[in-house]
Amino acid sequence: MKQTYILAVYRGHPNHQYWEEFELELSTMANVISSLMEIQKRPINRLGEKVAPIVWESGCLEEVCGSCSMLVNGRPRQACTALIEPIIQQTGSNIIKVAPLTKFPLIRDLMVDRSIMFENLKKVHAWIDVDSSHDRGPGPKQSPQKQKVIYSLSTCMTCGCCSEACPQVNSSSKFIGPAPISQVRLFNANPLGNWQRAERLRPLMQEGGITDCGNNQNCVRVCPKNIPLTDSIAAISRQTTAQAIRDFFSFPDREEN
Repeated sequence: MKQTYILAVYRGHPNHQYWEEFELELSTMANVISSLMEIQKRPINRLGEKVAPIVWESGCLEEVCGSCSMLVNGRPRQACTALIEPIIQQTGSNIIKVAPLTKFPLIRDLMVDRSIMFENLKKVHAWIDVDSSHDRGPGPKQSPQKQKVIYSLSTCMTCGCCSEACPQVNSSSKFIGPAPISQVRLFNANPLGNWQRAERLRPLMQEGGITDCGNNQNCVRVCPKNIPLTDSIAAISRQTTAQAIRDFFSFPDREEN
């Protein structure tokens, strides 16, 4: 007899959400996304009722795009790497609960609108302006230690897990969240991006910026890419302080290490 498990999905649309259970056969290397695909092929719940297929978002299926973020047994994570068998072994239960992230507007079922994260990246100028595409030759040399930090920061998927885990990100707060702060550190560390450091730091000196962080450190615990988010928050706190001093005394913006 094949082993089965139950996928309990908190689904619906805004102002009307409910739990619905689906029983599935356990297969090798099954994950939450493959489970949702099985339900999509045969959308029949445990009561034997044919229901509408579940709506969710996914892309790469290899924890790179960040689009399949959801709550799996209450923890924000990527559904594509949430393997069913290890979860059952860890919890001792064959019931796995999946739900949409709560810090973003619900669209339907497991799909949310994470537009605010991308708007916040615009707010802090999280990119490097390039005047032209001609060959500029090799860039400045960087130490292996700095390269390692920059690479780690560059792996951010804008998945929203850090914001979901952060108690300061809520409907009563304007806190920008950990991910944009870390991206400011990334682009300020780039030799070309460093020229626009003030343009990135000044928005973080306003309401919803760096001082609104409560140092809860949940963000670094749930980050799928193990990005040192708390280190970034500390680094940007120092940078914004230095920027505030320069602005107060009208010092010109200059490069800092």
